[in-house]
Amino acid sequence: MIAKVIVDVAVNQTDRMFDYLVPPEFEQTIVPGIRVNVPFGPRKVQGFVIAIAEDSEYDSSKIKPLAELVDLKPPLTEELLALSTWVKDNTLSFHVTVLKTMLPAAMRAKYDKRLSIHESLDEGEVPESIQPFFPETNEIESWEKWSKDASELDKKVMMTAIKEEVVLVTPLVKTSDSVKKQQIVNLMVSKKDLEKAIESTPSRAIKQVKLLEFFISHFEDESEYTLTALLEKADVSRDTVQSLRKKNLVSIEEKAIARDPYEGRTFVKSEPLPLMEEQQTALDPILDSIHQENHQTFLLRGVTGSGKTEVYLQAIDQVLKKGKEAIVLVPEISLTPQMVTRFKERFGSRVAVLHSALSKGEKYDEWQKIREGKVDVAVGARSAIFAPFEKLGIIIIDEEHETSYKQEESPRYHARQVAIKRGEYYKAPIILGSATPSLESYARAKKGVYTLLTMENRVNHVKMPEVSIIDMREELRSGNRSMFSESLVKGISDRLEKREQTVLFLNRRGYSSFIMCRDCGYVPQCDHCDISLTYHRTNQSLQCHYCGHSETIPSICPECQSDSIRFFGTGTQKVEEELLKVFPEIRIIRMDVDTTRRKGSHEKLLRQFGEGKGDVLLGTQMIAKGLDFPNITLVGVLAADSMLHLPDFRSGERTFQLLTQVSGRAGRHLKPGEVVVQTYTPDHYSIEDVKSHNYLSFFEKEMGIRKQGGYPPYYFLVIIHVSSEQLDQVVSVTEKITHFLQRELSDQTFVYGPVASTIPRIKDRYRYQCMIKYKVEPKLTNTLQEVIKTYQSETTRSSLAIHMDMNPYMML
Repeated sequence: MIAKVIVDVAVNQTDRMFDYLVPPEFEQTIVPGIRVNVPFGPRKVQGFVIAIAEDSEYDSSKIKPLAELVDLKPPLTEELLALSTWVKDNTLSFHVTVLKTMLPAAMRAKYDKRLSIHESLDEGEVPESIQPFFPETNEIESWEKWSKDASELDKKVMMTAIKEEVVLVTPLVKTSDSVKKQQIVNLMVSKKDLEKAIESTPSRAIKQVKLLEFFISHFEDESEYTLTALLEKADVSRDTVQSLRKKNLVSIEEKAIARDPYEGRTFVKSEPLPLMEEQQTALDPILDSIHQENHQTFLLRGVTGSGKTEVYLQAIDQVLKKGKEAIVLVPEISLTPQMVTRFKERFGSRVAVLHSALSKGEKYDEWQKIREGKVDVAVGARSAIFAPFEKLGIIIIDEEHETSYKQEESPRYHARQVAIKRGEYYKAPIILGSATPSLESYARAKKGVYTLLTMENRVNHVKMPEVSIIDMREELRSGNRSMFSESLVKGISDRLEKREQTVLFLNRRGYSSFIMCRDCGYVPQCDHCDISLTYHRTNQSLQCHYCGHSETIPSICPECQSDSIRFFGTGTQKVEEELLKVFPEIRIIRMDVDTTRRKGSHEKLLRQFGEGKGDVLLGTQMIAKGLDFPNITLVGVLAADSMLHLPDFRSGERTFQLLTQVSGRAGRHLKPGEVVVQTYTPDHYSIEDVKSHNYLSFFEKEMGIRKQGGYPPYYFLVIIHVSSEQLDQVVSVTEKITHFLQRELSDQTFVYGPVASTIPRIKDRYRYQCMIKYKVEPKLTNTLQEVIKTYQSETTRSSLAIHMDMNPYMML
């Protein structure tokens, strides 16, 4: 019996299946999808069994046997294995990278390293600099343990020895312990024995007597306690419990327990709401598709507040009644507790939640519930699209236009494409929902590739908020140099009087975007990236948002020695400070990356705002979506054009989508809403169409511009990024790749470049790129794979890296 295995070595030469003999003891348990440890060269690595075969085309005497099974039940289903091949081909990724992406982080193999002096070296040939590291034997068993205590200098010396091959490195596979264990204390004796034990315990052992008395008084209630709960309830120490264990009165054992991120939270069961006519009209074709089990992709365009979530909930309800399962994707930043609560209230413990705010262990336990069939609804961010369900009945992608559904590192998949592929396999409908669908999706719906469903009205016919566009150039001319227009100040003041709430949106964190010398124009740049540093007030530093480099703020200009260093641009911290100058009594809740770093802080801040403990919610993108508070009646957008002028063909689309989303937070219930948009480019169509809430008008104008420029959805794009620590290497490789593509691809396909990337250097690596635009190109995949093969030895030998992004979302 032969197992065909993809090994966990992500390089081009090993990106294929290897044959291994299955030892007789594993023959009954081994199936495709299971993880195994296998010998690979001089080391052991983890691998995934893709298929089982009767025999091999290779000489059987040379085939090595598997070392051990990591799983007893396969974590990946047969459908996910087939899907992994499709994702690999469509994103030009390594197969093992795709397979690992499908698993929760807690299940990915960890590799320690064993260090050993090269066996060919005699004692006298070992450099003196490394001899102290190997005092007794010629081996260091664990690099992880050694490097924890080693100084930076020692590590440098060791790295040099490794580079010169004086020291050899052998990776060791460690199976990560993904189960949470808890210590359980069990009573081993009767109540009478406990009373006898008190009599025989010396009076000075006060704590032991206290614990025995606790057990007697609670004897009828329970005989098993978690150690942490017992210590708290009985008010004793661990040593006291251990003393009773030595006397054989109690036993202590470890038990695996499931982590529940929502433990202690009560969810009140909610019932389906009566639907409005538009909601029912949208739901009917989805229900037909569910009952007939035919795969269809629906694009549900519903204005903010039109009740899309209720349509999702009722569609899922029908799927569950058929004994099938559902996946709901929401963008990471709008995975607000509100969204999770709505699903938990409707479907209770049948819901698993997967998102980045959970710890690795919590995510693993939620994933495990799905794999074991204990839940039938998964709500999560992008990676939840790989939830290992086996009877999928529907996949819903909320806010389908969100760029966070596209993964920006390998494998560069888009959750929408993966969802459609899984829907085809299970003959299940896919719902893409948004108030502002991406141009690609809406164009497909107009062509009939997707089925278009529309909801133009808010629930209960609540009016859309009034939007006023404020030209900040006029404000400046009239002498208002503040970051708040007069209309916005008046609006906030009015809300404070009425005890209503305001949302202020600014798409920048930090205090100021950069600092500059007014005399010579010097702007501090990052030493490792070609980008200016951002000023952060809390720790009085300049930080690079790309590599994390940090510097102190110069008091005089390093170029011209002038002291005219000034701050430019505005961040959320600065807005908070300025707002307090205008309204000293105002209560501000600020939400950005800096204030929501800690686990649970996102939820905590929103709960405070919902309870009315803040007058203003000030934040970045994370407050633009999903919020539904009845008391928000004013939304202020401070710099509407901060995204408009980025070198990206989607900048107009993103501006319109973001402004529409943030506007939709106002007046969602009985109180009417108002939106104030401050901008220096009030005539831009993406800002004008927000005022009239007119998606169709925006769509027509943007499509005209895309057609003229030859951009998606009229063309497909591929960007090839080349980076290296040597500038000359980057330029020459990118030139060669561009010429090769121009020669190999058809005349209808355009190849542009080579050109320096928008940020030409990040983390001391120079970056160049070329772009391919095509409508139909049959030779594309083979040609790109040819490029990868050509440079595979160079990428392993030097610092050269080549990344290919099919249908990119980040043009930087």
